[in-house]
Amino acid sequence: MRYETVKITLDGHVGHVALNRPAKLNAMSGLMFEEIGAAVDALCENPEVRAIVLSGGESKHFTVGLDLKEAAGFLMEQAKDPARHRDRLRRHVKNWQHGLDAADRARVPVIAAIHNACIGGGVDMITACDIRLCTKDSFFSIKEIDVGIVADVGTLQRIGHLLPNGLVRELAYTGREFKAEEAKSYGFVNTVYDTKDDMLEGAFALAKMIASKSPMAMTGTKAVLNHARENSIQSGLEYVATWNSAMLLGDDVQKAAMAMLSKAEVEFENLLSYETAIEKKKKA
Repeated sequence: MRYETVKITLDGHVGHVALNRPAKLNAMSGLMFEEIGAAVDALCENPEVRAIVLSGGESKHFTVGLDLKEAAGFLMEQAKDPARHRDRLRRHVKNWQHGLDAADRARVPVIAAIHNACIGGGVDMITACDIRLCTKDSFFSIKEIDVGIVADVGTLQRIGHLLPNGLVRELAYTGREFKAEEAKSYGFVNTVYDTKDDMLEGAFALAKMIASKSPMAMTGTKAVLNHARENSIQSGLEYVATWNSAMLLGDDVQKAAMAMLSKAEVEFENLLSYETAIEKKKKA
């Protein structure tokens, strides 16, 4: 698939999705929402991929948020039947949600590598990622309140799992900027780097470390953590017991154990490739 608003590269077992609207400061168009999701999904379908880095590419900013000019176009559209117009608008929002949810539903960990501005939809996007790294000039804003809308693509649903409730409400109610060091003090970002180059180097080093682990154990760990976020402790314990009863007999456990005992490095096999019936039909 060819992309207009993102670039995909692969280095060993690490995939890279770079936002690619530098002239627009990575303002998030409808197409970008869709392509972010499609790119992450495509990398996850590749059995060689074990971690993903999501960056702002060559733009001055990670992203300045929603492309308001484009959004105003369909918000101002008139329809003969207001119910149908509202249904279409709801489908717009659901489509954007699906795109940015890709990092959360990805079978592999996704690392957000943030520089300079991360506004509005950018916060929606990075809260769906597993890990957030940023540069010291980074700043964040739940900006939707300042344009008269409710943040609707994931921030309000996820950020409460990352920040204290009172702080979440302050940030969502005011739209104020919070900068890198403040974000680090809350644990919202893992590490703050001096420069963009340093940050990207750190992001890929972390991704490669993650990619060196058992892909079976990694996909299971992410699945269990996501389940725990949405469910009770007892439900989570039942879930992981069922997961491990299926997965503990795999080759990776024996390889990892032998490697630890011998203090040797281990190479794990990729997960098996999967091809949908539609994809098979296209190739036939």
